[in-house]
Amino acid sequence: MTLLRRAGRLLGALVTSCALILGLSGATGSASAAAAKPTVVLVHGAFADASGFNQVIGLLQRAGFPVIAPANPLRDTAGDAAYISSVLDTIAGPVILAAHSYGGIVITNAARGHGNVKALVYLGAFAPDEGESALQLAQQFPGSELGAALIARQYPVPGRTEPGTDGYIDPARFRAVFAADLPESTTRLMAATQRPGSVEGLSGPSGAPAWKTVPSWYLIPAQDKVIPAAAQRFMAKRAGSKVTEINSSHVVMISHPAAATAVILAAYAATR
Repeated sequence: MTLLRRAGRLLGALVTSCALILGLSGATGSASAAAAKPTVVLVHGAFADASGFNQVIGLLQRAGFPVIAPANPLRDTAGDAAYISSVLDTIAGPVILAAHSYGGIVITNAARGHGNVKALVYLGAFAPDEGESALQLAQQFPGSELGAALIARQYPVPGRTEPGTDGYIDPARFRAVFAADLPESTTRLMAATQRPGSVEGLSGPSGAPAWKTVPSWYLIPAQDKVIPAAAQRFMAKRAGSKVTEINSSHVVMISHPAAATAVILAAYAATR
């Protein structure tokens, strides 16, 4: 089955599920109905960009949800969170904040002080406690193959004499580590266009976590070789998240967009 046919089947099934679960009609709904729904803000992680959410965005838009998938700067934890927080400042209504991978650290911090954020959704993502970093959590449990696959490249930092360091996943190992359940033709393109994760971002400490005050949902990819599933189970349990587990690689929102969207819809149904 081609990816296009598979995506079409997933799209039709998900929209039907939306109608049953949320009481929507089979149509996409009127503009007023869309305005009544929360804005879903999707935050990507390192080694990817917002296009990784394309299939999820399509499903959500067909179900009548406004969606924003901003570009995560991927420079440092505090700065990235401040940027996403500034995006949230522009949204007047309720928000469901969802993230993949390193984006989980970003939303954990960005949601603080935003009373309109009704739910946090972690899609194969980090949900740190205060003082923890992405690298620390990934290494706390066995199973991550990310560290050995990274290629370091330095970049200039304005106002500083010392360069910053970006980590790229070696293209030869990209599919096995990051997206083993996607076709090789797809992962070759993803490897070539990957956005690197800075060492400052991946090793930067998180602040006070928003999941202590905001309800959370967690989709755990059981075959994740970036963030071990055991680490995600630990973080989800600590945060009191509602957990779904699926047999998927790290890029669960690409290989299983219907499952990722269903978790977002569950968060909406529980907080509407």
